[in-house]
Amino acid sequence: MLSDHDIQTAAADLLEAERTREQIGLLSVRHPDITLDDAYAIQAAQMPQKQAQGRSIIGWKIGLTSKVMQDALGIATPDSGVLYDDMDFADGSHIPATRFIQPRIEAEIAFIMKAPLEGKVSREDVLAATECVAPALEILDTRIARQDASTGQTRKIFDTVSDNAANGGIVLGKQRHAPDAFDLRWVGAILTKNDEVTATGLGAAVLNDPVMGIVWLSERMGQYRQRIEAGQVVLAGSFIAPIECPSGTRIDADYGNFGHVTVNFE
Repeated sequence: MLSDHDIQTAAADLLEAERTREQIGLLSVRHPDITLDDAYAIQAAQMPQKQAQGRSIIGWKIGLTSKVMQDALGIATPDSGVLYDDMDFADGSHIPATRFIQPRIEAEIAFIMKAPLEGKVSREDVLAATECVAPALEILDTRIARQDASTGQTRKIFDTVSDNAANGGIVLGKQRHAPDAFDLRWVGAILTKNDEVTATGLGAAVLNDPVMGIVWLSERMGQYRQRIEAGQVVLAGSFIAPIECPSGTRIDADYGNFGHVTVNFE
């Protein structure tokens, strides 16, 4: 288990990496004995500092929900991160090249909450606490290098969790639906990158039901004395692999009757 000094130092390094857009090395290399609890402590240590800068928490994201992504990292559990108000981009936004280090996007279903959730909850509890659902894109970014230059080791879950689950931003579609209006397992999207279809997927890739992502998150947060609040947005997890978005990329996500989302990287 890491010392408080190690946790605070790692948090400070990540905040500086975000400010300067200069990545740091893998925390899993710096601290070979790092645990998942340590990683969430590093993530949490950044929260009051960001709030002191004037940022507010608008919700949460769930990551690593698909089997293919879990197998790629050799894990069997999702992860989660915090959404801040300065991460909220309007549908159709043009994002300057100076904003992110290595942006990628994922396609998700967003849950907008009308009541809080905490601890162990059922699928029915989640639906009852949800105001509406919407199509969304998550912008990923990483303040930690994806691979250690000297050893070739790639990021582990401890690195991504510490780095706010690699979260960079969120783009919500304009459409809103009652949480039971669609079978969310069958809600999917066709992702086009610069007029070329790059990925497709269905909500069922998220723990076989995107609602179950929220069930998992509520319990996870309860273990760390946190909860999902009314009015917050929760990204349930991606049903496609991340798509690289260098400058000049235009992303169009067609969810059919569920909605549509676009974003542009300048």
